[in-house]
Formats: sequence, structure tokens, C-alpha cells
Amino acid sequence: MSNTVTYKELSSIPVLMDEYRNAVKDVIPGLGEKRSAKENPKTAYEVKGVKIDVSHLASYTHATGLRLGNDLPLTYPYVLSFPLVMKVLTAKDSPLQAMGLVHLNNTIEQKRPLTVDDVLDIRVHADNLRPQNKGVLLDLITEISVGGEVVWTQSSAFLAKGAKLSSSSPYKDQPAEDGRLLGTTEMPMDATPTSTLRVSPEDIKVYAEASGDKNPIHVSNLGAKAFGFPGTIAHGMWSAAAMLQPLEGLIPAAVRYRVDFAKPVVLPASAAVYTTEDASTGTWNLQLRKASKLETLHATARLDSI
Repeated sequence: MSNTVTYKELSSIPVLMDEYRNAVKDVIPGLGEKRSAKENPKTAYEVKGVKIDVSHLASYTHATGLRLGNDLPLTYPYVLSFPLVMKVLTAKDSPLQAMGLVHLNNTIEQKRPLTVDDVLDIRVHADNLRPQNKGVLLDLITEISVGGEVVWTQSSAFLAKGAKLSSSSPYKDQPAEDGRLLGTTEMPMDATPTSTLRVSPEDIKVYAEASGDKNPIHVSNLGAKAFGFPGTIAHGMWSAAAMLQPLEGLIPAAVRYRVDFAKPVVLPASAAVYTTEDASTGTWNLQLRKASKLETLHATARLDSI
């Protein structure tokens, strides 16, 4: 079903932690909105004329190990737009509570690399409310335009574990899916990784500062344990960015990057990155696994020319 949304223009990108505070209020009885997983939300947001802060970009590349240059890293616009994602999720008509959502998969497509000189128009809406094997999924869609042309898009699927679609939802009879974009993943044939990422809680605090995403599960052991994790965990999109380190200089200008997130990276950690190329198509397949226990899969990804 088509979802017609109304974009509300904001003067600037919101402060992410303000949106997290709104999300926390949502779970407090008497303060929060009553959510019903019935319909796709109509509320959407946009910000026009966004200029790149080079010092912020430098902080991001330092935190992810990616190169600082004139072209923006493929994953960088995600952190620029994420406050708008949270604002959509905390709007009155959002069908799911933002707190506790699990980022299950992510797809980025770009027609060409964005640059530090581009002036960006960013808009975010939600769509595709649907059942999943363990709850309910919702896609958050971001579009970034330059001069009226959409250059970069992304879709993030967020899972509300344990949630159920409303009995009056038009989507309740859809078959439940597992939420994976790339299907099942076999262990790499070659036990030698392309590279190894070593990441500490302090490293992820640096990423949290650069991205603005200071969710307690990433920066506080107590906060992480409150959500059922043994300790602080790395951001999924830190993993998605850091996995690309071995492929810098090989990523096509027009590209699709799909990532399925599996087991979280519990800190401190050493994670093995595996990259293989299909020479006939130019497709790169990537895996991120726990270095000391390779059967533990953190993420699977694929890069395709478009």
C-alpha cells in the first residue's frame, strides 16, 4: 500500500540526544504517547541547505578508520540524517516506541559520491510496517538531494521485538519475514581475514561523540545491561563503516551497500573482516565475525555497482 506523507521543514537538523530524551519520555506511563502498530506514519521531516562541517567529518573518519578527503564516505550521510530518523520515530503518529528498537538491516544507494562542497537537502519518512518472525518491522527512508537531484538514499529496517500488529492493521495478514536482505551466510572458506578490527569502549565513545548517538547501550555498561547486553556494544553503523576500510579506493561511484546485522559487537572486541570479490560482476561480499570465535557472525554485507 502506498504511504502518502507530509514533510515538515525544519530550520536545522535536530540535536540527536534531544530526540533520545523524547524517546525515553515515551516509555514513562502518563507521559508517553500510546502507540499502536496499525498504520505507516504520515509525519515526515526535511531540512534544506545542509553544509558539511569538515571538523565533524574528520571526527567521523577518525572514529571509523575511513579516509578524510573531498568525497564523503559512503556511510557518513547516515549520521547526518539519523536525528531526523529519531524525530520520525518519536512523532505522535509513529506506530512503534523508539526505545528498544533493533537495527536489523540497512541499504544505502548513491548515484555518485557526495562531496564536502555539496549543499544537501535531507528528508526522512517511514514506510513498510510489517510483521517479522520476532515482532514488527518498520523502514526509515532517507533521501539526500543536491540541486534538486536525489543522489543518496538509505533504508533502515528497525525491529520492535515482541510487538504485534494491531488487529485492525491492513498489514496484519502479511506473511512474517526474517528481515534479512542477503539470505543465509556460510563461514568463509579462507580462515585468514582481510583485516582485523580491534575496538574498545573508548573507541566507541569517540564514535558516539562523532555521530551524536550516545545511546546508553553504547556508552554505559549499566545502560547496556539494562537492555540485556553483557556490556557496551558497538553501533551497528560503526561496524558497517569500519568494514569498508579494506575496500577504500575500490568502491564504485554509483553503488548499493546492503548490510544485515547479526550478533552485536560486545566491547572490547577483535573482529575479523572477510572480503571476497565476484570478478564477473564486480560485487564485493563482506563478513564481520568475532576473531576468537569465527562462528559468531556480527554482520554480512554486499557492495554492488548500480
